Amino acid sequence: MSSSEKIPQFPKTYWREIELPTFKNLTEDISVDVAIVGAGITGITAAYLLAKEGVKVALLEAGSVLNGTTGHTTAKITAQHDLIYDEFINHFGEEKARIYFESHMNAIKFVENNVNEKGIDCDFSKQDAYIYAVTDEYKEKLVTEWEAYKRLGIDGALKDTIPFNIEVKAALMMQNQAQFHPLKYLKVLLDEAVKAGCMVFENTTATDIEDDEQQSRVVTKSGLKVNCIKVIIASHFPFYDLPGLYFARMYADRSYAIGIKTDKEYPGGMYISADSPSRSIRYTPVNGENLIIIGGENHKTGQGIDTIAHFENLEAFAEEVFGIKEYDYRWSAQDLVTLDKLPYIGPITSEREHILVATGFKKWGMTTGTMAGRLLADYVLNNENPYKELYSPSRFHADPDLKSIATTNIDVAKHLIKGKLEIVPGDPDDLSDGEGSVVMYNGKRAGAYKDEKGKLYIVDTTCTHLGCECEWNHAEKTWDCPCHGSRYAYSGDVIEGPAKKALKLLAEE
Repeated sequence: MSSSEKIPQFPKTYWREIELPTFKNLTEDISVDVAIVGAGITGITAAYLLAKEGVKVALLEAGSVLNGTTGHTTAKITAQHDLIYDEFINHFGEEKARIYFESHMNAIKFVENNVNEKGIDCDFSKQDAYIYAVTDEYKEKLVTEWEAYKRLGIDGALKDTIPFNIEVKAALMMQNQAQFHPLKYLKVLLDEAVKAGCMVFENTTATDIEDDEQQSRVVTKSGLKVNCIKVIIASHFPFYDLPGLYFARMYADRSYAIGIKTDKEYPGGMYISADSPSRSIRYTPVNGENLIIIGGENHKTGQGIDTIAHFENLEAFAEEVFGIKEYDYRWSAQDLVTLDKLPYIGPITSEREHILVATGFKKWGMTTGTMAGRLLADYVLNNENPYKELYSPSRFHADPDLKSIATTNIDVAKHLIKGKLEIVPGDPDDLSDGEGSVVMYNGKRAGAYKDEKGKLYIVDTTCTHLGCECEWNHAEKTWDCPCHGSRYAYSGDVIEGPAKKALKLLAEE
């Protein structure tokens, strides 16, 4: 069977194949203590902790609960976040590197305690995590990282093999990590939050925040408002961005995952490659079998090769290493990476401490999102927390921040100019059903998509955030901005920020 025949026609994530609760949209102005924007792992964890303490909470979600990055993860709960600890020791010092590790290990323990105490059936299991190298260059980096582990007291080991048909030079193991089904877990926390009084509103898009001396107001797309004392922005990219200029302090990265079944026995453990192209391997139990989840192929949003090729590359890797018996799932996710690789968690600026934000999880949202939800709840409750300083969004480190700012913004400028100068030979009439492309329309650059029934959608591809030209994402049938990671449906509707306004729909025929 050819690759094109095997690949599932449409993206589908395994995690969302459970029954999830539904909620009405906001229909009137309301007043609460805390408004939380974003019903993913950070928002739900914070809502659960605050509602338990008697805080009046409203949780707002632009779409459906648990359908963002949390529903499109590989769902590893780990403190092994690529090769970072030697780098963190060099940039921030040994104490802060140790705090980073400790904060994420405590997040794993928090999840484990909830699973055990509440009897949550979410396929939670303790696993060792491995980073492996297939080149001598990255073998040396693993050796260096192992020295950092020993300095920080991280339980692990440096090995020379992994139990797969992959020739590795070395593998660095971190003990006592975990994996789970994130939506089965968060469904229980959400249910308990609601029972404790948390109000949840789906299909309610927050667009702005208004302030006066007494309170804040979260303004929604419909014009309705949530009056509150504090706001938690847990919307992946901060929808209220300008005060902190977060679009200039992060870049968006896409990665891909497939779910397959194989006749080979899975040996346990979670794995990720140090070399490029990235490869991530784990399993999850499904009806007495193992679903193997293989991820990787990351790239900056809106940049790189035809996106369907990333799924084909993962399929080829899966076939070589495991042999594919069934191939039912493929999905992708978008992650935000900060300048210094530490997430931003805390007051959006030093002058606006009543507005809290969590973003920049760098593909490790299950652990970092849990930690962030707990940290933000402590901000609201005025509890002491040893991690506030490390993750403060107001921090600034001269190294590596200055270099990262320059590199990030040179890349933005390059793509801004490239999009404006691009020669576009395509014509909307040349598209086949189910195909999209940049085209010329009325003498100007535009984006066209013809759906499976032959209906044509033509949009202005100029991103409504800062004016870069969006590129067609074949795999997800979306328009993606290569500058700051905004994404739009083929009809022009916003899927992911920082953009708030839809692409202009030029024609629908």
